[in-house]
Amino acid sequence: MARFTRIEVVQKIQKAGIVPVFYHKDIDTCKNVVKACYNGGIRVFEFTNRGDFATLVFAALNKWAAEELPDLIMGVGSIVDEATTAMYIALGANFIVSPVVDEGMAKVCNKRKISWSPGCGSVTEINKAHELGSEIVKIFPGSQVGGPGFIKAVLGPMPWTSIMVTGGVKPEEENLKAWFEAGATCVGMGSQLFPKEKIQSGDFTFITQKCAEALEIVKKIK
Repeated sequence: MARFTRIEVVQKIQKAGIVPVFYHKDIDTCKNVVKACYNGGIRVFEFTNRGDFATLVFAALNKWAAEELPDLIMGVGSIVDEATTAMYIALGANFIVSPVVDEGMAKVCNKRKISWSPGCGSVTEINKAHELGSEIVKIFPGSQVGGPGFIKAVLGPMPWTSIMVTGGVKPEEENLKAWFEAGATCVGMGSQLFPKEKIQSGDFTFITQKCAEALEIVKKIK
């Protein structure tokens, strides 16, 4: 069962501006990465459903986070069907992120009052996501869909839209400024925050510093 309400999740995401996106098959690595992000000021974290037995890793990670980092909001991304959605909700996911708009997923999330952010690549999909109850829609892949210019264009006729961008986001001032000045509500970042060589070498201090720097940039921009 989710520990945070849908309203709390949306408000925290809007305030945070950055949602790290990460998956690793090793639970200890996941714990180290999540703790490093937390130490850098992150309070919303997206675990991605990318590998075999990912649900088991998340179950252990979310249970650990609830005990060790009780104010951290853990959610799950890269979900494309309602069955997997229900499974992660049963494991305590506080929000669900998807690369697609799926009505079945929306129904499952709405029944449990879980925040759901579907991936959209057009105003039609964004409008459908709103109809299905999504508060924050995901633009994915951000750069390929049209970059900051796409967001700015969408907000012209649909200024009530809250957008999370993933894909093409970097923890650099010029890049972040472009997204937020275009009107993004928040951004999701994965490999740019978690270089493979840093994970392999166990340099989790690097992740803490990157998160802190990125959050400071966003704070200055928003």
